[in-house]
Amino acid sequence: MVLPSILQARPFGAAQLAEIQALLMQSPQPSRYQLSRQLATLWNWRTASGQLKDMAARSLLLKLHEQGWIGLPERRRKSPTRSGRLVEGPSCLSLDESLLEASLQNLGPLLIEEVSQLGRHVRRAELEASVSRYHYLGYRSRVGQNLQYWVRTAEGRPLACVVFGAAAWQCAVRDQWIGWTRTQRAERLSWVLNNTRFLILPWVRVPHLASHILGCIARRIAGDWQAKYRQPLYLLETFVDPQRFAGTCYRAANWISLGQTQGRGRQGSHQPSTTIKEVYVFAL
Repeated sequence: MVLPSILQARPFGAAQLAEIQALLMQSPQPSRYQLSRQLATLWNWRTASGQLKDMAARSLLLKLHEQGWIGLPERRRKSPTRSGRLVEGPSCLSLDESLLEASLQNLGPLLIEEVSQLGRHVRRAELEASVSRYHYLGYRSRVGQNLQYWVRTAEGRPLACVVFGAAAWQCAVRDQWIGWTRTQRAERLSWVLNNTRFLILPWVRVPHLASHILGCIARRIAGDWQAKYRQPLYLLETFVDPQRFAGTCYRAANWISLGQTQGRGRQGSHQPSTTIKEVYVFAL
């Protein structure tokens, strides 16, 4: 088994594995929570606002555990954040699935609500359950920094869900287009945000709705990111499977097509591990 060279968007190797193994040996009966905080502290792994990225550290530890590189202690209790787990969704989720056909003009102004922040857990649970149920890729609760948007009519009827999360660690056509070095990418990757899910609910038939939503979100997302994380945001990216979609809504919303991925996945594994995607970006 080959040791990963990238984990959780960080360079990784034998030295980092040895540090983690030393943490496990130093603490005879640690909890997974304690280990993740110890690792984030050891690596000074923090957000731009100084908050420990212990959930990102937890995800990295779980990946190593699942691949057999380390043995984590037994889980003491379920994660209160549900991060990275399959979304089951509230049993009370009930959406009006009757056909909605309208022109964008007749639909009226949209309500676009960012629901990832504290105090909006019900809206967030509904969004995650909807994406899990109706998006062809399903959904796992986001690990790390993210934004989640519910899009509704003025009367409150749900139309769409849009989710943004961490950028891909490396993407050749994106990195060449930006023009940054490997060091610059490591320092500035938090300035890029990935549109990981975009769902128009399947019974909604409104021409040009998708590109209109992308335009509305592009005008506000930098402010939402700054308000939540106190850090700048300069570029949006997304990866479109050409076997399923033509990317029309992104081009209509003035996103730029950069070319294709090499099929190595978000973390940049050395061997092809996923389907080839079309890469689109939008400069803020």
